[in-house]
Amino acid sequence: MTMYKFNTVAMIGLGYIGLPTATVLASRGVKVIGVDVNQHAVDTINRGQVHIVEPDLDGLVHHVVKEGNLVARTTPQEADAFIIAVPTPFMDGHKPDLSYIEAAARAIAPVLRQGNLIILESTSPVGATEQLAGWLAEYRTDLSFPQQAGDAADIQLAYCPERVLPGHVLRELVENDRIVGGMTTKAAEMAADLYQIFVRGECLLTDSRTAEMAKLTENSFRDVNIAFANELSLISDKLGINVWELIELANRHPRVNILKPGPGVGGHCIAVDPWFIVDSAPKEARIIRTAREVNDNKPHHVIEQVARAADRFKNPVIACLGLSFKADIDDLRESPAMDIVADLAERDLGRMLVVEPHIDKLPNKLEGKVEFSNAEEAIEQADIVLLLVDHKQFKRVRREKLQTRVVIDTRGFFWSR
Repeated sequence: MTMYKFNTVAMIGLGYIGLPTATVLASRGVKVIGVDVNQHAVDTINRGQVHIVEPDLDGLVHHVVKEGNLVARTTPQEADAFIIAVPTPFMDGHKPDLSYIEAAARAIAPVLRQGNLIILESTSPVGATEQLAGWLAEYRTDLSFPQQAGDAADIQLAYCPERVLPGHVLRELVENDRIVGGMTTKAAEMAADLYQIFVRGECLLTDSRTAEMAKLTENSFRDVNIAFANELSLISDKLGINVWELIELANRHPRVNILKPGPGVGGHCIAVDPWFIVDSAPKEARIIRTAREVNDNKPHHVIEQVARAADRFKNPVIACLGLSFKADIDDLRESPAMDIVADLAERDLGRMLVVEPHIDKLPNKLEGKVEFSNAEEAIEQADIVLLLVDHKQFKRVRREKLQTRVVIDTRGFFWSR
């Protein structure tokens, strides 16, 4: 098998996936050109600093920038391979929005040359890699692409989804197995050679459509299991049962492993990806759709719990603990906690104190509507304590402080047998 060499790689998108991937590649001696439309991000990286929070990333970025292996730009330049890691949100009706991928295609098209490899990492609906190849073929009629010439194409394309856990990205980029889906066999082999520069896990070769579906399947599987736990919490509330005790007891069965309920499902993957499957096969994806609806509706249940508790007070103080979409990170994307706090603020149920230890100031969505506080002060003043995110810092809360408050614990954080 031919071994393909990559001396220079362009990373299109320098967010929570793009920057760590670019940095790990650069740490292996590859010259990496990071490209992002955000001038602040570009300037920050070129100073050897980071604009996102991820453990150990700041030190590694400082090192590779100082060594000259990572440079950030706002426009692409020639490279041996291009990795695209841009957002893929959905539009009204939960339809996939591929406009960021199309913009990336327009940006890199002028600097493509024969022999290039293009890898799409963005979580995408089935067929997105082929759509990317179609756009590029329109922009560069002088070059051939896989849909035109197969393995003999001037430009090869592959789809290789990320599958890392925020807070552990640098380790999982290296250790996790990688799905490598080529539009051609050659594309898959080329992409595998690139990832094997830094991946110690196995590179699993397949076609691009299967790779796209595999990524959606992984997150939909998790979404369905979370929905089961969230539905159990709704049923338990109705029947007057402690759902945390219920799940702990049920999980003593050797073949049962129920997840913990929460206030909803957030992040840029699990809360979004299942809708891509539903959009592709709406009649067939019945369980996946229902699970997404259960998880999307869970925040409304939490809001109603708070509203009922607020009715017991004349002008309650509500302490909301946590805004990020999961514990111990600063990422607010698709966060149910954010949506819950914003909705409660709009309802004007009382004075709201918000605690999020991983950010320095309130997001614009909440500015002027709630007060930013720390956990100790917020709980001291609160009538109602709403635990939305199980950050480690909240373990310092003294339990006796909660005994005289109404506690709505969406994560089972303060419960123990």
